[in-house]
Amino acid sequence: MTDHLNIACLQTRPMPDFETALAEALSLARAAVANGAQFLALPEYCGGLNTVDGKVAPPHAPEIEHPFLHGMQAFAAQNRVWILVGSVAITGPADKIINRSCLIDMDGQITARYDKIHLFDIQLSEDEVYRESDTVEAGNTCVVADTPFGLVGLSICYDLRFAGLYRDMAQKGADILFVPAAFTQKTGEAHWHVLNRARAIENGAYVVAPCAIGEINGGGGSYGHSLVISPWGEVLADGGDQVGLAQAEIDLGLVAQTRARIPSLTHDRDFTMVET
Repeated sequence: MTDHLNIACLQTRPMPDFETALAEALSLARAAVANGAQFLALPEYCGGLNTVDGKVAPPHAPEIEHPFLHGMQAFAAQNRVWILVGSVAITGPADKIINRSCLIDMDGQITARYDKIHLFDIQLSEDEVYRESDTVEAGNTCVVADTPFGLVGLSICYDLRFAGLYRDMAQKGADILFVPAAFTQKTGEAHWHVLNRARAIENGAYVVAPCAIGEINGGGGSYGHSLVISPWGEVLADGGDQVGLAQAEIDLGLVAQTRARIPSLTHDRDFTMVET
């Protein structure tokens, strides 16, 4: 395990098809590697995203045939880098899709998979309604994966609002918590930075949160501001509101140091709820 890691969020747009999504992702990936990146992280639905009547309708394919995954696997092997494909749509059961995150090693092999547990079913206003569960099959497994850089915890977008998931991953030893997202403009402006910083602070972990930027074909839009956050809650990189990179050199030794200073992950106590 090495303490120092150059990590880059690729802040891509929500593209309508596999081909345009892959072209933009590879362009940013090449720029990140030229800048020294050893680990690349992409947003939610980085393989393509459309909406129809407030429902996600991304291009999808079986994992073994997925053109976006194949393209990123080839890039990882050619450039000897790790890649977190934030999520792509995998053909699922009963006319639904699976919103799946894939961790790719430097040989181009998928070493871990995470299917989004918490689905985005909300009503922001009379006109702005999202029902991810109408088209997506929810996952039910928390995933902490091993890498040469330490243990990483996988999550996707709306999971960010469920603090217990991240505490469980941190208590299993996760040094980096990934939060790939396509956060909406409205919720992003209000909550994106504070929630990601809170997850880092609560768990004494790095949070790496690549978020898509720009309008979605069919309606809606993504907030951007991909983040790399230290275990102390410091924003080390912010992708802003344009296509590009949020890249930083991180010191994973700070995870153990921070947890030793504030060992709250070991201070859980049982309690009884009383209603009056």
